[in-house]
Amino acid sequence: MRGTTAGVGGAQGHLVGYGSKSYRNYVLFALTLIYILNFVDRALLAVVGPDLVPDLGITDTQFGLLTGFGFALLYTAVGIPLARFADVANRVWIMTVCVALWSLMTALCGLATEVTIGSVTIGAFWILLMCRVGVGIGEAGCTPPANSLIADYFIPRERSQALGFYAMGVTLGTMFANLIGGWVTDMFDWRTAFFVVGLPGLLVALVFKLTVKEPPRGYTDPAQAEQKERASLGEAIHELMGKPAFWLMTAGATIAAFCGYGISSFQSLFLVRTYEITAGQAAIWINTPVALSAAVGTFATGWLATRIYKKHPGAIAWVPAMGLTLSVPFYIFAFTTDNLLYAAIGLVIGGFVKYGYLAAQYTIGQGVVSMRVRAMATAVMLLLVNLLGYGFGPLFIGAVSDIFFNSGVAELGVAAGELARNQCHPAVLGQLDQNLQDVCGQVYAQSLQTSMVIMACLYAASGLCFLLTWTRLGKDMVDRQDVKPVTP
Repeated sequence: MRGTTAGVGGAQGHLVGYGSKSYRNYVLFALTLIYILNFVDRALLAVVGPDLVPDLGITDTQFGLLTGFGFALLYTAVGIPLARFADVANRVWIMTVCVALWSLMTALCGLATEVTIGSVTIGAFWILLMCRVGVGIGEAGCTPPANSLIADYFIPRERSQALGFYAMGVTLGTMFANLIGGWVTDMFDWRTAFFVVGLPGLLVALVFKLTVKEPPRGYTDPAQAEQKERASLGEAIHELMGKPAFWLMTAGATIAAFCGYGISSFQSLFLVRTYEITAGQAAIWINTPVALSAAVGTFATGWLATRIYKKHPGAIAWVPAMGLTLSVPFYIFAFTTDNLLYAAIGLVIGGFVKYGYLAAQYTIGQGVVSMRVRAMATAVMLLLVNLLGYGFGPLFIGAVSDIFFNSGVAELGVAAGELARNQCHPAVLGQLDQNLQDVCGQVYAQSLQTSMVIMACLYAASGLCFLLTWTRLGKDMVDRQDVKPVTP
Protein backbone atom coordinates (compact mmCIF):
# COMPACT_ATOMS: atom_id res chain seq x y z
CA MET A 1 0.00 0.00 0.00
CA ARG A 2 1.62 3.23 -1.11
CA GLY A 3 1.43 6.53 0.68
CA THR A 4 0.03 9.56 -1.12
CA THR A 5 2.24 12.32 -2.46
CA ALA A 6 1.58 16.01 -1.99
CA GLY A 7 0.26 17.75 -5.03
CA VAL A 8 -1.96 20.78 -5.41
CA GLY A 9 -3.41 20.20 -1.95
CA GLY A 10 -0.01 20.87 -0.48
CA ALA A 11 0.29 24.38 -1.99
CA GLN A 12 -0.44 25.97 1.40
CA GLY A 13 0.73 23.02 3.45
CA HIS A 14 4.01 24.66 4.39
CA LEU A 15 2.05 27.52 5.93
CA VAL A 16 -0.68 25.73 7.89
CA GLY A 17 0.18 22.03 8.13
CA TYR A 18 -2.03 19.02 7.42
CA GLY A 19 -5.54 18.91 8.89
CA SER A 20 -7.00 21.16 11.58
CA LYS A 21 -4.90 22.29 14.52
CA SER A 22 -6.89 20.11 16.93
CA TYR A 23 -6.49 17.05 14.71
CA ARG A 24 -2.74 17.64 14.34
CA ASN A 25 -2.51 17.81 18.11
CA TYR A 26 -4.48 14.58 18.41
CA VAL A 27 -2.13 12.83 15.98
CA LEU A 28 0.87 14.15 17.88
CA PHE A 29 -0.65 12.88 21.12
CA ALA A 30 -1.33 9.46 19.55
CA LEU A 31 2.23 9.19 18.22
CA THR A 32 3.62 10.27 21.59
CA LEU A 33 1.46 7.69 23.39
CA ILE A 34 2.85 4.98 21.13
CA TYR A 35 6.39 6.23 21.77
CA ILE A 36 5.64 6.09 25.50
CA LEU A 37 4.54 2.46 25.14
CA ASN A 38 7.68 1.83 23.12
CA PHE A 39 9.83 2.82 26.07
CA VAL A 40 7.58 1.33 28.72
CA ASP A 41 8.04 -2.05 27.11
CA ARG A 42 11.78 -1.75 26.53
CA ALA A 43 12.50 -0.16 29.97
CA LEU A 44 10.50 -2.67 32.01
CA LEU A 45 13.31 -5.22 32.04
CA ALA A 46 15.56 -2.75 33.88
CA VAL A 47 12.77 -2.06 36.41
CA VAL A 48 12.24 -5.71 37.32
CA GLY A 49 15.97 -6.48 37.09
CA PRO A 50 16.63 -6.58 40.85
CA ASP A 51 14.16 -9.48 41.18
CA LEU A 52 14.73 -11.08 37.76
CA VAL A 53 18.54 -11.29 37.95
CA PRO A 54 18.75 -13.46 41.10
CA ASP A 55 15.63 -15.44 40.11
CA LEU A 56 17.12 -16.50 36.77
CA GLY A 57 20.70 -16.58 38.12
CA ILE A 58 22.26 -14.34 35.47
CA THR A 59 25.36 -12.12 35.67
CA ASP A 60 25.53 -8.35 35.21
CA THR A 61 27.10 -8.92 31.80
CA GLN A 62 24.20 -11.15 30.76
CA PHE A 63 21.74 -8.57 32.07
CA GLY A 64 23.55 -5.93 30.04
CA LEU A 65 23.19 -8.15 26.99
CA LEU A 66 19.44 -8.53 27.60
CA THR A 67 18.82 -4.84 28.17
CA GLY A 68 21.19 -3.70 25.44
CA PHE A 69 22.69 -5.64 22.56
CA GLY A 70 20.14 -8.47 22.63
CA PHE A 71 17.42 -5.91 21.95
CA ALA A 72 19.36 -3.47 19.80
CA LEU A 73 20.83 -5.88 17.22
CA LEU A 74 17.57 -6.80 15.50
CA TYR A 75 16.12 -3.39 16.32
CA THR A 76 18.76 -1.79 14.14
CA ALA A 77 19.02 -4.59 11.57
CA VAL A 78 15.40 -4.21 10.49
CA GLY A 79 15.30 -0.44 11.05
CA ILE A 80 16.77 0.49 7.67
CA PRO A 81 14.45 -1.75 5.59
CA LEU A 82 11.42 -0.53 7.55
CA ALA A 83 12.50 3.09 7.07
CA ARG A 84 12.89 2.52 3.34
CA PHE A 85 9.45 0.98 3.31
CA ALA A 86 8.09 3.97 5.28
CA ASP A 87 9.40 6.33 2.58
CA VAL A 88 6.93 4.86 0.06
CA ALA A 89 4.30 2.86 1.98
CA ASN A 90 1.46 3.65 4.38
CA ARG A 91 3.16 4.73 7.59
CA VAL A 92 0.06 4.31 9.74
CA TRP A 93 -0.23 0.63 8.76
CA ILE A 94 3.46 0.04 9.45
CA MET A 95 3.18 1.48 12.94
CA THR A 96 -0.02 -0.44 13.70
CA VAL A 97 1.52 -3.82 12.91
CA CYS A 98 4.73 -3.01 14.77
CA VAL A 99 2.97 -1.80 17.93
CA ALA A 100 0.95 -5.02 18.08
CA LEU A 101 4.08 -7.14 17.57
CA TRP A 102 6.24 -5.56 20.26
CA SER A 103 3.35 -5.52 22.74
CA LEU A 104 2.78 -9.25 22.29
CA MET A 105 6.48 -10.07 22.62
CA THR A 106 6.71 -7.97 25.79
CA ALA A 107 3.93 -10.04 27.37
CA LEU A 108 5.73 -13.24 26.36
CA CYS A 109 8.83 -12.10 28.30
CA GLY A 110 6.85 -12.93 31.42
CA LEU A 111 6.82 -16.59 30.42
CA ALA A 112 10.63 -16.91 30.27
CA THR A 113 11.68 -20.10 32.02
CA GLU A 114 13.89 -23.10 31.43
CA VAL A 115 12.51 -25.31 28.64
CA THR A 116 13.49 -28.92 27.87
CA ILE A 117 12.87 -30.26 24.37
CA GLY A 118 13.84 -33.91 24.18
CA SER A 119 17.39 -34.07 25.49
CA VAL A 120 18.06 -30.38 24.90
CA THR A 121 17.51 -27.86 27.68
CA ILE A 122 17.18 -24.17 26.81
CA GLY A 123 17.90 -21.89 29.74
CA ALA A 124 15.53 -19.12 30.81
CA PHE A 125 18.15 -16.54 29.79
CA TRP A 126 17.97 -17.65 26.16
CA ILE A 127 14.16 -17.72 26.15
CA LEU A 128 14.10 -14.18 27.52
CA LEU A 129 16.72 -13.12 24.98
CA MET A 130 14.58 -14.41 22.10
CA CYS A 131 11.57 -12.49 23.43
CA ARG A 132 13.66 -9.33 23.69
CA VAL A 133 14.76 -9.81 20.08
CA GLY A 134 11.07 -9.94 19.12
CA VAL A 135 10.42 -6.71 21.02
CA GLY A 136 13.30 -5.09 19.16
CA ILE A 137 11.99 -6.13 15.76
CA GLY A 138 8.58 -4.61 16.52
CA GLU A 139 9.91 -1.39 17.99
CA ALA A 140 12.10 -0.78 14.92
CA GLY A 141 8.93 0.27 13.10
CA CYS A 142 8.06 3.13 15.44
CA THR A 143 10.32 6.18 15.22
CA PRO A 144 11.24 6.49 11.49
CA PRO A 145 7.61 6.51 10.24
CA ALA A 146 6.49 8.58 13.25
CA ASN A 147 9.07 11.28 12.51
CA SER A 148 8.08 11.23 8.86
CA LEU A 149 4.40 11.66 9.81
CA ILE A 150 5.19 14.59 12.12
CA ALA A 151 7.19 16.26 9.33
CA ASP A 152 4.15 16.04 7.02
CA TYR A 153 1.64 17.19 9.66
CA PHE A 154 3.60 20.17 11.04
CA ILE A 155 5.22 23.10 9.23
CA PRO A 156 9.01 23.59 9.63
CA ARG A 157 8.89 26.24 12.35
CA GLU A 158 6.58 24.06 14.49
CA ARG A 159 8.48 20.80 14.09
CA SER A 160 11.05 21.37 16.81
CA GLN A 161 8.36 21.83 19.43
CA ALA A 162 6.28 18.94 18.03
CA LEU A 163 9.32 16.66 17.97
CA GLY A 164 10.24 17.83 21.45
CA PHE A 165 6.78 16.81 22.65
CA TYR A 166 7.10 13.46 20.87
CA ALA A 167 10.56 12.94 22.37
CA MET A 168 9.02 13.05 25.85
CA GLY A 169 7.96 9.48 25.11
CA VAL A 170 11.48 8.39 26.07
CA THR A 171 11.32 9.76 29.58
CA LEU A 172 7.57 9.37 30.16
CA GLY A 173 7.78 5.77 29.00
CA THR A 174 10.62 5.16 31.42
CA MET A 175 8.60 6.84 34.18
CA PHE A 176 5.50 4.70 33.62
CA ALA A 177 7.62 1.56 33.34
CA ASN A 178 8.92 2.33 36.81
CA LEU A 179 5.62 3.48 38.27
CA ILE A 180 3.56 0.55 37.01
CA GLY A 181 6.23 -2.12 36.74
CA GLY A 182 7.72 -1.38 40.14
CA TRP A 183 4.38 -1.53 41.92
CA VAL A 184 3.28 -4.73 40.16
CA THR A 185 6.65 -6.37 40.86
CA ASP A 186 6.42 -5.69 44.59
CA MET A 187 2.72 -6.60 44.79
CA PHE A 188 2.91 -9.73 42.61
CA ASP A 189 6.13 -10.64 40.76
CA TRP A 190 8.26 -9.61 37.83
CA ARG A 191 6.48 -11.98 35.43
CA THR A 192 3.09 -10.36 36.06
CA ALA A 193 4.61 -6.94 35.33
CA PHE A 194 5.36 -7.99 31.74
CA PHE A 195 1.74 -9.07 31.18
CA VAL A 196 0.31 -5.88 32.68
CA VAL A 197 2.34 -3.46 30.54
CA GLY A 198 2.49 -5.52 27.34
CA LEU A 199 -1.07 -6.53 26.54
CA PRO A 200 -2.72 -3.03 26.46
CA GLY A 201 -0.56 -2.17 23.45
CA LEU A 202 -2.71 -4.44 21.28
CA LEU A 203 -5.72 -2.18 21.90
CA VAL A 204 -3.69 0.97 21.29
CA ALA A 205 -2.58 -0.39 17.91
CA LEU A 206 -6.20 -0.92 16.85
CA VAL A 207 -7.38 2.55 17.94
CA PHE A 208 -4.40 4.18 16.21
CA LYS A 209 -5.23 2.52 12.88
CA LEU A 210 -8.90 3.52 13.08
CA THR A 211 -8.35 7.19 13.97
CA VAL A 212 -5.11 8.43 12.36
CA LYS A 213 -4.98 9.42 8.69
CA GLU A 214 -2.03 8.97 6.36
CA PRO A 215 -1.09 12.52 5.16
CA PRO A 216 0.13 13.30 1.65
CA ARG A 217 3.88 12.82 1.54
CA GLY A 218 5.75 16.12 1.58
CA TYR A 219 2.57 18.06 2.38
CA THR A 220 4.32 20.72 4.49
CA ASP A 221 7.17 21.33 2.07
CA PRO A 222 7.10 24.59 0.07
CA ALA A 223 5.12 24.33 -3.18
CA GLN A 224 8.21 25.15 -5.24
CA ALA A 225 10.18 22.31 -3.66
CA GLU A 226 11.24 19.67 -6.14
CA GLN A 227 9.11 16.53 -5.91
CA LYS A 228 10.51 13.10 -6.76
CA GLU A 229 9.14 9.64 -6.19
CA ARG A 230 11.90 8.52 -3.87
CA ALA A 231 15.63 8.66 -3.38
CA SER A 232 17.68 5.53 -3.89
CA LEU A 233 19.76 4.24 -1.02
CA GLY A 234 22.88 5.52 -2.77
CA GLU A 235 21.36 8.99 -3.25
CA ALA A 236 20.28 9.11 0.40
CA ILE A 237 23.76 8.18 1.64
CA HIS A 238 25.34 10.66 -0.78
CA GLU A 239 23.14 13.47 0.55
CA LEU A 240 23.96 12.56 4.14
CA MET A 241 27.70 12.40 3.45
CA GLY A 242 27.58 16.07 2.49
CA LYS A 243 26.12 17.05 5.87
CA PRO A 244 28.82 17.13 8.58
CA ALA A 245 26.25 18.51 11.04
CA PHE A 246 24.29 15.27 10.72
CA TRP A 247 27.29 13.11 11.58
CA LEU A 248 28.48 15.31 14.45
CA MET A 249 24.96 15.31 15.89
CA THR A 250 24.73 11.54 15.43
CA ALA A 251 28.04 11.06 17.24
CA GLY A 252 26.79 13.17 20.14
CA ALA A 253 23.46 11.35 20.27
CA THR A 254 25.21 7.97 20.13
CA ILE A 255 27.49 8.76 23.06
CA ALA A 256 24.55 10.18 25.02
CA ALA A 257 22.55 7.02 24.31
CA PHE A 258 25.54 4.86 25.29
CA CYS A 259 25.62 6.61 28.66
CA GLY A 260 21.88 7.03 29.13
CA TYR A 261 20.77 3.52 28.25
CA GLY A 262 23.59 2.03 30.27
CA ILE A 263 22.79 4.08 33.36
CA SER A 264 19.02 3.62 33.13
CA SER A 265 19.37 -0.14 32.62
CA PHE A 266 21.35 -0.54 35.84
CA GLN A 267 19.88 2.28 37.92
CA SER A 268 17.44 0.04 39.79
CA LEU A 269 20.16 -2.54 40.45
CA PHE A 270 22.44 0.24 41.71
CA LEU A 271 19.78 1.59 44.09
CA VAL A 272 18.78 -1.84 45.42
CA ARG A 273 22.37 -2.98 45.98
CA THR A 274 23.63 0.30 47.43
CA TYR A 275 20.73 1.29 49.68
CA GLU A 276 19.12 -2.12 50.29
CA ILE A 277 15.63 -1.15 49.15
CA THR A 278 13.17 -3.23 47.09
CA ALA A 279 12.78 -3.11 43.32
CA GLY A 280 9.39 -1.44 43.72
CA GLN A 281 10.73 1.18 46.12
CA ALA A 282 13.60 1.99 43.76
CA ALA A 283 11.21 2.24 40.81
CA ILE A 284 8.44 4.26 42.46
CA TRP A 285 10.26 6.54 44.90
CA ILE A 286 13.46 7.20 42.94
CA ASN A 287 13.22 6.22 39.27
CA THR A 288 9.72 7.66 38.73
CA PRO A 289 10.50 11.23 39.87
CA VAL A 290 13.81 11.02 38.01
CA ALA A 291 11.97 10.06 34.80
CA LEU A 292 9.32 12.75 35.36
CA SER A 293 12.03 15.36 35.81
CA ALA A 294 13.71 14.14 32.63
CA ALA A 295 10.40 14.36 30.72
CA VAL A 296 9.87 17.95 31.85
CA GLY A 297 13.47 18.74 30.96
CA THR A 298 13.02 17.22 27.50
CA PHE A 299 10.01 19.40 26.76
CA ALA A 300 11.50 22.49 28.41
CA THR A 301 14.71 22.38 26.39
CA GLY A 302 12.75 21.70 23.19
CA TRP A 303 10.47 24.65 23.98
CA LEU A 304 13.45 26.86 24.79
CA ALA A 305 15.21 25.99 21.54
CA THR A 306 11.99 26.69 19.60
CA ARG A 307 11.51 30.08 21.30
CA ILE A 308 14.97 31.33 20.38
CA TYR A 309 15.21 29.47 17.05
CA LYS A 310 14.26 32.52 14.97
CA LYS A 311 17.10 34.69 16.20
CA HIS A 312 19.52 31.98 17.28
CA PRO A 313 19.01 28.78 15.22
CA GLY A 314 22.18 27.30 16.65
CA ALA A 315 20.39 26.90 19.99
CA ILE A 316 19.06 23.57 18.78
CA ALA A 317 22.65 22.32 19.16
CA TRP A 318 24.28 24.41 21.90
CA VAL A 319 21.40 24.10 24.38
CA PRO A 320 21.75 20.28 24.58
CA ALA A 321 25.55 20.65 24.56
CA MET A 322 25.34 22.69 27.75
CA GLY A 323 22.86 20.31 29.36
CA LEU A 324 24.86 17.17 28.65
CA THR A 325 28.04 18.67 30.06
CA LEU A 326 26.25 20.05 33.12
CA SER A 327 24.79 16.64 33.96
CA VAL A 328 28.21 15.08 34.65
CA PRO A 329 28.89 16.47 38.16
CA PHE A 330 25.33 15.73 39.29
CA TYR A 331 25.59 12.09 38.19
CA ILE A 332 28.98 11.65 39.82
CA PHE A 333 27.54 13.04 43.05
CA ALA A 334 24.51 10.73 42.82
CA PHE A 335 26.63 7.61 42.32
CA THR A 336 29.09 8.35 45.11
CA THR A 337 26.97 9.68 47.99
CA ASP A 338 25.94 7.42 50.87
CA ASN A 339 22.65 9.27 51.32
CA LEU A 340 19.66 7.97 49.30
CA LEU A 341 17.93 11.38 49.27
CA TYR A 342 21.04 13.11 47.97
CA ALA A 343 21.42 10.41 45.31
CA ALA A 344 17.83 10.99 44.20
CA ILE A 345 18.40 14.76 43.97
CA GLY A 346 21.52 14.26 41.85
CA LEU A 347 19.68 11.89 39.52
CA VAL A 348 16.70 14.24 39.21
CA ILE A 349 18.84 17.26 38.28
CA GLY A 350 21.07 15.25 35.96
CA GLY A 351 18.06 13.84 34.14
CA PHE A 352 16.42 17.26 33.82
CA VAL A 353 19.35 19.02 32.17
CA LYS A 354 20.63 16.32 29.81
CA TYR A 355 17.66 15.26 27.67
CA GLY A 356 17.51 18.30 25.40
CA TYR A 357 19.52 16.31 22.88
CA LEU A 358 16.47 14.15 22.05
CA ALA A 359 14.56 16.97 20.37
CA ALA A 360 17.80 18.19 18.81
CA GLN A 361 18.71 14.86 17.22
CA TYR A 362 15.37 14.59 15.44
CA THR A 363 15.12 18.28 14.49
CA ILE A 364 18.63 18.34 13.05
CA GLY A 365 18.25 14.90 11.47
CA GLN A 366 15.07 16.03 9.68
CA GLY A 367 16.27 19.58 8.99
CA VAL A 368 19.50 18.88 7.13
CA VAL A 369 18.00 16.60 4.46
CA SER A 370 15.34 16.84 1.75
CA MET A 371 11.85 15.46 2.18
CA ARG A 372 12.59 12.33 0.16
CA VAL A 373 15.10 10.93 2.66
CA ARG A 374 13.75 12.08 6.03
CA ALA A 375 12.76 8.63 7.20
CA MET A 376 16.02 7.25 5.85
CA ALA A 377 18.07 9.88 7.68
CA THR A 378 16.27 9.06 10.92
CA ALA A 379 16.89 5.36 10.37
CA VAL A 380 20.62 5.85 9.73
CA MET A 381 20.92 7.95 12.86
CA LEU A 382 18.98 5.42 14.92
CA LEU A 383 21.05 2.54 13.52
CA LEU A 384 24.18 4.08 15.03
CA VAL A 385 22.49 5.42 18.15
CA ASN A 386 20.83 2.13 18.97
CA LEU A 387 23.44 -0.38 17.81
CA LEU A 388 26.40 1.42 19.38
CA GLY A 389 24.62 3.37 22.10
CA TYR A 390 21.75 1.18 23.21
CA GLY A 391 23.47 -2.03 22.21
CA PHE A 392 26.79 -1.55 23.97
CA GLY A 393 25.98 0.92 26.77
CA PRO A 394 24.28 -1.57 29.14
CA LEU A 395 26.71 -4.31 28.10
CA PHE A 396 29.65 -2.02 28.92
CA ILE A 397 28.36 -1.20 32.41
CA GLY A 398 27.53 -4.86 33.10
CA ALA A 399 30.93 -6.08 31.93
CA VAL A 400 32.85 -3.40 33.85
CA SER A 401 30.77 -4.16 36.95
CA ASP A 402 31.60 -7.87 36.71
CA ILE A 403 35.28 -7.09 36.15
CA PHE A 404 35.44 -4.90 39.25
CA PHE A 405 33.48 -7.49 41.25
CA ASN A 406 35.75 -10.37 40.28
CA SER A 407 38.94 -8.36 40.78
CA GLY A 408 37.67 -7.08 44.13
CA VAL A 409 36.86 -10.59 45.30
CA ALA A 410 40.32 -11.78 44.23
CA GLU A 411 42.05 -8.90 46.03
CA LEU A 412 40.25 -9.92 49.23
CA GLY A 413 41.69 -13.42 48.99
CA VAL A 414 38.70 -15.35 47.64
CA ALA A 415 39.57 -17.99 45.03
CA ALA A 416 38.11 -17.70 41.56
CA GLY A 417 34.72 -19.39 41.29
CA GLU A 418 34.22 -19.54 45.06
CA LEU A 419 31.89 -16.54 45.17
CA ALA A 420 29.36 -15.44 42.53
CA ARG A 421 27.59 -12.07 42.64
CA ASN A 422 24.15 -13.66 43.02
CA GLN A 423 25.34 -15.29 46.24
CA CYS A 424 25.66 -11.78 47.68
CA HIS A 425 21.97 -11.01 47.16
CA PRO A 426 20.38 -10.16 50.55
CA ALA A 427 17.85 -12.99 50.17
CA VAL A 428 20.58 -15.65 50.17
CA LEU A 429 23.51 -13.81 51.80
CA GLY A 430 22.92 -15.56 55.11
CA GLN A 431 23.84 -18.91 53.56
CA LEU A 432 27.49 -17.81 53.25
CA ASP A 433 30.08 -17.95 56.01
CA GLN A 434 30.97 -14.69 57.75
CA ASN A 435 34.15 -14.13 55.74
CA LEU A 436 32.33 -14.32 52.41
CA GLN A 437 29.55 -12.10 53.76
CA ASP A 438 32.17 -9.49 54.61
CA VAL A 439 33.60 -9.75 51.09
CA CYS A 440 30.13 -9.26 49.63
CA GLY A 441 29.70 -6.16 51.76
CA GLN A 442 32.78 -4.59 50.21
CA VAL A 443 32.36 -5.45 46.53
CA TYR A 444 28.67 -6.28 45.85
CA ALA A 445 27.51 -2.68 45.46
CA GLN A 446 30.85 -0.93 44.98
CA SER A 447 31.68 -2.65 41.69
CA LEU A 448 28.51 -1.35 40.05
CA GLN A 449 28.93 2.11 41.59
CA THR A 450 32.36 2.44 39.99
CA SER A 451 31.10 1.46 36.54
CA MET A 452 28.24 3.99 36.81
CA VAL A 453 30.68 6.82 37.62
CA ILE A 454 32.89 5.91 34.65
CA MET A 455 29.86 5.98 32.36
CA ALA A 456 28.60 9.34 33.65
CA CYS A 457 31.89 11.04 32.79
CA LEU A 458 31.40 10.21 29.11
CA TYR A 459 28.48 12.65 28.86
CA ALA A 460 31.09 15.41 28.49
CA ALA A 461 32.19 13.91 25.15
CA SER A 462 28.59 13.97 23.93
CA GLY A 463 28.30 17.63 24.86
CA LEU A 464 31.42 18.40 22.84
CA CYS A 465 29.95 16.72 19.74
CA PHE A 466 26.79 18.84 19.93
CA LEU A 467 28.91 21.96 20.38
CA LEU A 468 30.77 21.07 17.17
CA THR A 469 27.44 20.44 15.44
CA TRP A 470 26.54 24.07 16.14
CA THR A 471 29.47 25.22 13.99
CA ARG A 472 28.02 23.48 10.90
CA LEU A 473 24.30 24.26 11.12
CA GLY A 474 24.55 27.42 9.03
CA LYS A 475 25.72 25.44 6.00
CA ASP A 476 23.81 22.22 6.43
CA MET A 477 20.24 23.07 7.49
CA VAL A 478 17.80 22.82 4.57
CA ASP A 479 14.75 24.51 6.12
CA ARG A 480 16.76 27.41 7.60
CA GLN A 481 18.92 28.86 4.86
CA ASP A 482 19.12 32.12 6.82
CA VAL A 483 21.24 30.48 9.53
CA LYS A 484 24.50 32.40 9.84
CA PRO A 485 27.69 30.32 9.78
CA VAL A 486 29.25 29.91 13.19
CA THR A 487 32.98 29.83 13.75
CA PRO A 488 34.32 27.80 16.67
